[in-house]
Amino acid sequence: MTAISDCFENLARNRECALIPFITAGDPDIETTVEALRVLDRSGADIIELGVPYSDPLADGPVIQAAATRALQRGTTLDQVLEMLKDTSSSLRVSSEKAAPTPIILFTYYNPILNRGIDTFLQQVANAGVAGLVVPDLPLEEAATLLKPAAEIGIDVTLLIAPTSSTERIEAIARASQGFIYLVSVTGVTGMRSQVETRVSNLLKEIRNHTNKPIGVGFGISQAEQARQVKEWGADAAIVGSAFVKRLAEGTPQQGLKAIAEFCQTLKSALANP
Repeated sequence: MTAISDCFENLARNRECALIPFITAGDPDIETTVEALRVLDRSGADIIELGVPYSDPLADGPVIQAAATRALQRGTTLDQVLEMLKDTSSSLRVSSEKAAPTPIILFTYYNPILNRGIDTFLQQVANAGVAGLVVPDLPLEEAATLLKPAAEIGIDVTLLIAPTSSTERIEAIARASQGFIYLVSVTGVTGMRSQVETRVSNLLKEIRNHTNKPIGVGFGISQAEQARQVKEWGADAAIVGSAFVKRLAEGTPQQGLKAIAEFCQTLKSALANP
């Protein structure tokens, strides 16, 4: 059992839906990122997704792109993020009131992994306490080069299913994805939407025909009502990014931290069993 699969199994016992907030490392600065991870941990996050700022993002919408740009302008690097996590991931064990520490998923593009070398990269993120990876530009056809060594070191590589994916591709991605399956709720990039498209309900049912792995829905969830909706449709996790990134960036760092704490608690309440 990996940390991520163990987390989902524990939640499933109580028929709970996981909350996975996303923030961008280094925005507004690394020190605030550390505090944000701790705040989200204390405020009910089941898993936390941390984005590594990248200069040429393909899947990120305007809010997260702007956050990555600010982080890069401040000099945030992958090494800096991993060094920070090496200290912070263990501190989440102290601040968390849950039975197990909150797993950290690193959201990164494939070029930094290739540039560093797959084995070296995996060893470094494992040493930093990272439990999983989401690599949005890693195609299924090339995923084995990362999936196999990651599994050997105990890191889950979660693959994405797009709304336009064929039945055959859904089946193949569901079979290969580790930890859980990331269902993208919209065509296009991340961002806040006024509603979650109803086709997500049908996509969840179709994926269920091929796997019993947990399914997380992301891209476009920005309100408590939307999180509750995807839970009612059968999702095992609601993944919320831009809405957290936007709140953390507004006002002073302390105001941003307070805002994400309150928002996290609101979402967690929306996902709670009646």
